[in-house]
Amino acid sequence: MIQLLKSVQWLINIIRKVDFLAPLLLRAYLIPVFWVAANNKWNPFNPESSLQNTIDWFANPDWGLGLPFPELMAYMAWGAEYFGAILLLLGLAVRWVSIPLMITMLVAAFSVHWKNGWQAIHDPMSAFAAENAGEAIDRLDRAKSILQEYGNYSWLTEHGNFVVLNNGIEFAATYFVMLLALFFIGAGRYISVDYWLAKRYMPNEVNHVDS
Repeated sequence: MIQLLKSVQWLINIIRKVDFLAPLLLRAYLIPVFWVAANNKWNPFNPESSLQNTIDWFANPDWGLGLPFPELMAYMAWGAEYFGAILLLLGLAVRWVSIPLMITMLVAAFSVHWKNGWQAIHDPMSAFAAENAGEAIDRLDRAKSILQEYGNYSWLTEHGNFVVLNNGIEFAATYFVMLLALFFIGAGRYISVDYWLAKRYMPNEVNHVDS
């Protein structure tokens, strides 16, 4: 048994040589998430794009969020996502940029999604199903039957099935957890600017981690 445990530990030590893949893949997953979110708010290279819709949504208490300082909040949210995506791509200041991105996810979770519970998409079979999940699925089944009878249902569902959005905190919470992991483990070795800056200016610390 002891020999088996030693063998397993030896294998784990070997695998640790590629542990940089974990933060790299976290970054690779989050980059398009925040890049698309930022450009949906405002694409600064598109003269027809504007942050005004986001500002109005942040400001309006009736059909929006009713947040204080909506213009400032909109620019901060956009900036965190836009420049956050770029820094995640470069692997530069990853721990630092994780902080405003985590704050953005918390604001989104509590101001937009919290009232809808956990699920992003209604599914009565999964954990933390919304109370009205059954009703939502009934409506979905009714919509499917109408489309099957009167629409080209096979064409409509060629690339995926219909779902009913619940808009819960699931995605925001997931991104928050991923960012929290990056905050603690950093950008990762080799494929990040942070690693090479640390290797240049803090070689003792980096060599200890590499060993």
